[in-house]
Amino acid sequence: MSIQLSRPSVLRLQRLLVASLISLTLSISSIAAADAPARIVLKVADQKGGMRAQLEAAGELKNLPYDIKWSEFVAAAPLLEALNAGAVDVGYAGDAPLVFSLAAGAPLKAIGVNKTDPFGTALIANSDSPLSGAASLKGKRIATGKGSIGHYLTLAALASVGLKASDVSFRFLSPVDAKTALAGNSVDVWATWEPYTALAELTGHAKIIVNGRGLSAGLSYLIAHEDAIKTKRAALQDFLQRLALAQRWSNEHIDAYSTALADLIGVPKEVAKLSWERRQGKWIPIDDNVIKTQQHTADVYAEAGIIQHKLIVSNGFDHSFPLQK
Repeated sequence: MSIQLSRPSVLRLQRLLVASLISLTLSISSIAAADAPARIVLKVADQKGGMRAQLEAAGELKNLPYDIKWSEFVAAAPLLEALNAGAVDVGYAGDAPLVFSLAAGAPLKAIGVNKTDPFGTALIANSDSPLSGAASLKGKRIATGKGSIGHYLTLAALASVGLKASDVSFRFLSPVDAKTALAGNSVDVWATWEPYTALAELTGHAKIIVNGRGLSAGLSYLIAHEDAIKTKRAALQDFLQRLALAQRWSNEHIDAYSTALADLIGVPKEVAKLSWERRQGKWIPIDDNVIKTQQHTADVYAEAGIIQHKLIVSNGFDHSFPLQK
């Protein structure tokens, strides 16, 4: 005995079967997605696009086994505040700002070291200023960020000619406000760093009166929050390695990198190129010499009363992130 179905009944049955198959497929996909490990998101804090431009230009952001969420900062102080709060996982900052943060008890560790020529970390004055050399700083008004590499450079420059912090008047300002203050002659000197130094020089607005050579070690760090080290170690290791490869590539392809940086942060290409050319940066291992140099930076801050106690800087390093050749 056969059952004859009308055409409308057949169509309804077909639709029911299709709907059942779709429902089954979605259920299987949901189960698979639930079983699959969540993709890690590495929250990265950058200063003036420095890391991102290198990585993008060198092609090192391709085929990442994790996602990156970028946050941009104009200086190390707000970057390290975000890192201390756990709003980001990892960021790049200089040696002096790291001392300032660690002295305040921030749960941070340096996991990588970058060494550069410190020429562009400099004290600059308006192009028509009579100031020249560290001795001319006595009695002057100096703008910089508190605890910044500019702050440290100023203390080192003063000490090199027998002067003290009390011999000058500090104005602790953000880079944007410091630039405005210098242009408006409400300060005499701005203690700053790249690319601000190159921008001031090449636009003809300022001149270098003291550069960082012989005064600053030129060390900067890839710094991670302790929680990120515990939970995102593999991503941090991979990110550090990609940075080292990207910097090597950028040193060999300065024009391409300069174009990428200029486009990212909105400065003329010649500014990006000058700031990069004279840095000559390279990633190096965390060794005894790095620790010793960083300890000296901390001791200078302690002696000047910038931090309130002697800091043992070795506690602020994690040696378990090797640089691969």
